[in-house]
Amino acid sequence: MNCNDYSVIEQIAARYNATVLHNEEMKHHTTFKIGGPCDVMININCEALLSELMQECRKSGIKYYIIGRGSNLLVSDKGLNGVVLHIGSDFSDIRTDGDIIECEAGASLMSVCQTALDNSLKGMEFAYGIPGSVGGAVYMNAGAYGGEMKDIVVSCRYIDNGEIKEIPVSEMELSYRHSIFSQKNYCITSVKIKLEKGDKAEIKNQMDTLMQKRKDKQPLEYPSAGSTFKRPEGDFAGRLIEVCGLKGTACGGAEVSTKHSGFVINKGNASCEDVLSVIDIVKKTVKKETGVELQCEVLLME
Repeated sequence: MNCNDYSVIEQIAARYNATVLHNEEMKHHTTFKIGGPCDVMININCEALLSELMQECRKSGIKYYIIGRGSNLLVSDKGLNGVVLHIGSDFSDIRTDGDIIECEAGASLMSVCQTALDNSLKGMEFAYGIPGSVGGAVYMNAGAYGGEMKDIVVSCRYIDNGEIKEIPVSEMELSYRHSIFSQKNYCITSVKIKLEKGDKAEIKNQMDTLMQKRKDKQPLEYPSAGSTFKRPEGDFAGRLIEVCGLKGTACGGAEVSTKHSGFVINKGNASCEDVLSVIDIVKKTVKKETGVELQCEVLLME
C-alpha cells in the first residue's frame, strides 16, 4: 500500500491535531532497536482519536497495529504494512487524588513511579526500572521482585469495537503475563492505580535498591526486550539456558547475554532474523537437554 490509501485515516488524525509520520523506522520505537519502516504512524493524543481510528481501520479493511513504548516487541526487518497507532508521550497525562493515581495509557511506568514517590505513595517500588508504558504493563500484568500490576490496579478504561468502557481489576483476569486485554481485541486507554501513604525516604531507598539490583544483574547497557522467555513452572528460564551452556550464543548481532542468560540482546545492528535465530536455538536446545519447552515473552510484530 502507499500513503494515498490512508487519506481518510490522515484526515481523522488532522482533525485531532495528531502527528502523522510516513515510512517511520520502527527501530526508533522499540527497546530492541530493531524494525523496518511502517507505512503510516499516528501519535495518539486522546481516547476519542484512538476509538475513531480503530473503527475506521476496521471499516476500511486497513491493517493496524497498536504499540506503546515498544519494550516487549520484536518488529520485522521488512517493516509493517498498515497503520501504527502509537500510544506514547502524546497520551501520557498523570493525575493524583490522595492515594489514587490516574494515568493515560502512554505514560511510562518510570514516570508513574516517580509520581508515586513525589506524593509519598508506596506500592509501586517493584515497577521502578521496568521499561514501557503503564498500558502495556497492565496488558501483560508486568511484575518484578514480588510485585505485579494486579496488586495495585483498581480499574482501566479501554476501547472495545470503538466503544469506550471501564473494567474493574476483578474482571481483568490478571495472572502471570496474562490479562483479558491480551485475549480480546481490547485497547487500554487509561489506568487507575491505588497505593498507600508511606515514608518518602523509605520509598526512595527501596526504588534505588531495586534499580541497583537490575543494573547488577541485567544487561541494561544493550538494547533488548527485557526477559525473552516466560518463567516455566517451578523453574527459571535463565537457569535452564545457563545449564545448557547457551550463554553467549550468537547469530549476527543478537546474543544470549553473558550477564543474564534470560535476555537476548542486540549487541550491534542485530536484525529481527538474528534474534529469531537465537531464540530458536535456545528453545530447541533447552527442550532437548531438559525437556522444558520455553515460551517466548517477546511479541513478534510483522
